[in-house]
Amino acid sequence: MKVSNNYVLRQVADTWIVLPLAETMVDFNGMLKLNESGAMLWRELEKGTDRASLAKLLCDTYEVTEAQAMADVDEFLTALQNKGCILPD
Repeated sequence: MKVSNNYVLRQVADTWIVLPLAETMVDFNGMLKLNESGAMLWRELEKGTDRASLAKLLCDTYEVTEAQAMADVDEFLTALQNKGCILPD
């Protein structure tokens, strides 16, 4: 999966937000706020990192189990897909 070119990640003070660009603003209600781990995963998605590698990154960074990391990645990806922020493979 890869982040759509219609969205950009920005840090405002201590908050990470995803903002729509151009015509996407019309269909996107509000903004998407991410925590540090969400911003880290977003930056990896910009590189085209796959689901398994995202989960490994969470395991390595936060010392969570593989099962928990996969569940968290799936929840994150689903939320981004529902907002139209990522493109399918």
